[in-house]
Amino acid sequence: MPHTRHPATLLDLRRGEEGILDRIDLPADISLRLMELGFLPGSPVAASFRAPGGDPRVFRVDGTEVALRCETAGRLLLRAPTKKDAASVS
Repeated sequence: MPHTRHPATLLDLRRGEEGILDRIDLPADISLRLMELGFLPGSPVAASFRAPGGDPRVFRVDGTEVALRCETAGRLLLRAPTKKDAASVS
């Protein structure tokens, strides 16, 4: 069985690539604000643009594009895709 790469954090997503948010490893007040913006566990998140210097990066979640600093995006952890995730995308 060939090895397939799956990103571990939002920073690992390439432009146009999507992952499923597993958890947010940040203090409660920051986590709450991100959840208000749509970063909820189980939600799909897609990588979009990045600033010329690479920071911040833009991610698409729940129909909205949100810019996050790399230090924040690196604390949003993704889960490995499951067959159920693949079925819900198609």
